[in-house]
Order: sequence, then C-alpha cells, then structure tokens
Amino acid sequence: MLVLLLLGAIVLQLITPQILSRFIDNAGAGGAVPTLVALGVAYLAAGLVNQVLEGFSTYLGADVGWTATNRLREDLAAHALGLDMAYHNETTPGEMIERIDGDVTALANFISRFLVRLVAAGVLLIGVLAVTWIQNPVMGAAFTIYVVAVGGLMFSLRRFAVNASEEEREGSARLYGYIEERLAGIDDIRSLGAGPFMMNRFVPVVRDFFQRTVKAWRQRSGVWVVANTAFWAGDALALAIGVWMVTRGSITVGMAYLIVQYVQLVRRPIEQVTQELQEMQKAAGGLARIDHLRSLTTSVEEGDRDLPKGPLSIRFDDVSFAYEDKPVLERVSFELGAGRSLGLLGRTGGGKTTITRLITRLYDPTEGTVEVGGIDLRQIRSRSLRRAIGVVTQDVQLFNSTVRDNLTFFRDVPDDEIYATLDSVGLGDWVRSIGLDTVLGHGGAGLSAGGEPPLPLAQGVPPGTGVVVPGQPAFPPRPGDG
Repeated sequence: MLVLLLLGAIVLQLITPQILSRFIDNAGAGGAVPTLVALGVAYLAAGLVNQVLEGFSTYLGADVGWTATNRLREDLAAHALGLDMAYHNETTPGEMIERIDGDVTALANFISRFLVRLVAAGVLLIGVLAVTWIQNPVMGAAFTIYVVAVGGLMFSLRRFAVNASEEEREGSARLYGYIEERLAGIDDIRSLGAGPFMMNRFVPVVRDFFQRTVKAWRQRSGVWVVANTAFWAGDALALAIGVWMVTRGSITVGMAYLIVQYVQLVRRPIEQVTQELQEMQKAAGGLARIDHLRSLTTSVEEGDRDLPKGPLSIRFDDVSFAYEDKPVLERVSFELGAGRSLGLLGRTGGGKTTITRLITRLYDPTEGTVEVGGIDLRQIRSRSLRRAIGVVTQDVQLFNSTVRDNLTFFRDVPDDEIYATLDSVGLGDWVRSIGLDTVLGHGGAGLSAGGEPPLPLAQGVPPGTGVVVPGQPAFPPRPGDG
C-alpha cells in the first residue's frame, strides 16, 4: 500500500509541470479557452490528489517506523532489566530512560521519514532524469551531471556530525539522570537546605549538555549550508540557460519553465536527502548507543531448574559477600523453613539488605551457597525465581489506579485467587476493608497513613509467590511465626 501511494505521488509530481508547461505555451500562442480551462483544471486536480497521496504515505511511513521502534523499546527495556547490578549501580534511572526512549525516538523519527522521503526522493530523481532525457538529451545530460555532483557531495558529508551527535545524546542522558535523582530526593534536599549546593552542581551538567548540543548543531548545519549553496547555484544556472535558449528561439517559454521547474523538482528530493542525512547522523549516534546497550551482558549465569509451587525454604550455607572488596557478610549460615517468618535486626550497613539481595539473586555470594526450596540459586531459572519470590521495597511505590491493579500489576487475575493469596499472609481482611475497586491517587492518596505499608506488602505476594522478602517489618503477626 505504501509503495503504491509513493509511486502515485511521484507520477503526479512529474506530470504537473508538464501540464503547466503546455498551459503556458497554449496561452502564449492564443490557444482556445476550453483547452486552457481543461489544462488548468487538470493542474489543480493533480496538485490536490498529490497532496492527499503524500499525506497518506506520510501517515503509513510514520506508523511503520513507530511500530518497529516500539518493539525495539520493549526489547531494550527487557534487556536492561535483565542486566546485573553492576550496570544498574553505574546508570541512573534518567540515563536509562534516555537510552531506552530518547535514543530510540531519534531513530523512530528517522525511520518514519526515511521510508517516505528518502525512498520517494530516489524514485523521483530517477523519474525526472528519465523524463528530461526523453524530452531533450542535452537537458537530460546536464541534469544527470548536476544530480551526480550534488549527490556525491551529500554522500561525502553523510557522517560529518555523527560523533558530535552521539556526544550530544550522552550529554542529554547525563542531564536527565541528574534531574531525576535530585527530584527523587527533593524532600531530603529541602530539609537539609542543600538547594543552593545542588544548583551549583547542576550548572556544570547543563553547561556540558549545552556545549555538546551547540557543537552538534554547528556540524549538522554545515551540511545544510553546503547543500543550499549547491541548490542556489543550480537554480541560477537553470534560469540563465532557460532565458538564453528562449532568446535564441531554441525552446519555448513553456519549456524554459519546465527546465526551471524540474530543477526545483530535483532540488526537493536532494534537499530531503540532506535533511535525512542530518537526521541520520542523530539516529546513528542513538543507534551506536543502542548497540552498546545491547552488547552489555550480565555476569549472572542462567540456571536450568524451576522452583516448586507453594511456600519455600531458605538456606544460607557459609555465605560470604563483599562489595568491591569491602566485606559485608562473612561465613553466614542459617535455615528458614517453608512458611516461617524471620526478622533481621541490626545497624545500618550490617548486611540486612545484602541478604535480601542475595535471596533474590541480584548478586551471587563470593563464597558459599544460597538455596531456595532446597535448590542452589545458581541452578534456578531467572523467570522461575522472579515468579516465586516477592520483594517489597522500603519505598512505597503505588500506581494511580485501583487497588486491584496495584496488586496484580494490571494483569487479569480472579478475585478469589487474589484473596486466597492475601489470606495466606494475613492481609486478606485488610484488603477487603478497602475494596479492590478503590482508586488510589498519586503516591497512594486515598489511603490512611496506616494503609500505605500493608499495600506494598500485598504487592509482594502475587499468586504463586513462595517467598516474600519485605523491606520493612509491617506484616501482621500470625500464630506459629518464628
């Protein structure tokens, strides 16, 4: 469908100057009024249909481009989430968003226009050259030389600003990463009176991004200046040749108009190619960063076993762990039976969070083994482990949606299954008291102060969960807990 629309628009662009050329010659020769009216109507109709075809082809091209890049966003997000903590510790959330969305958006803009502009421009150039060769071989040869010269110049500049554009994207990622982190901690920044300090740190980040952006735009603008110089030279040359040939009586005024119009017609696709070369350099910078992200691999090896359903036991056997040669745990051993509870108390930095990270296999122990359900974590498939272990972070993360959506993460789960799972951890009655269809505002607005902790805990026990790792001691006590 897209190909047919493009071909139809190109044919009309080639025919329209021919119609107007004939109109000029007929008017100059005192042609019949009905003939002139027919040519005028044909010209207007061709122009109108051409606009409609171009509009539809642009829409279809954008649809193809965004469909493809949306899938790329999904793949990149899944890949980034599958990387180990070494990557996530070095990368801010803002940088990840810029990598997954910003870089891909630059690529989407290029792809959506590439199909319509670049391909159509190439076909239009071929059509113009073919028509000019048929009508006048000399004119066809001149057009061919002009197109080859300008096209070669544009091709030589195709990677002129790629490196600068890539640096610009890196500066953008760093800027948004800085902003995201400061916004996340804005309450602490205000309470400590650290606003001026953060602004002083913000200025160098903005300055770096500004300098990178100016450098990239200067280089990309250089391509535009060179291209337009070539276009203006072509327009002047075509006009001069047309006037000279008309005064000699070699061609009619209509043919002179056709020469100038075809030069303009050739200019448009070359100009579009130039614009796409600039966009391609931005896209190439984003593509290089996308390729770098996809090349990153996790150091955590995938297992080949699945965990059984139901409550699961946890066992630490002589486990030691260190963050970059800084020991945190040393020869820790304990066993927690299935369905039992255990609270970890200790000073900050004592290793409580580290133990939860080892249980969820965000890290592997330096020495010893961690077992869940009697199976070494290294032998368990990541998907099975994530499905069996629910994690409740210390920060409350609630969606602006219903309680049901917050508990199921927008999946379709029967109410009976939701309540059965919540009853198993003593949260069923609490959820029944507020209702699954209660809509929560941003950050959990609509819940009482005591209602916020249980809901994140309930989020951590979706159907099928065998182990719950809470980041705060907010579970209701149950008989038999140890």
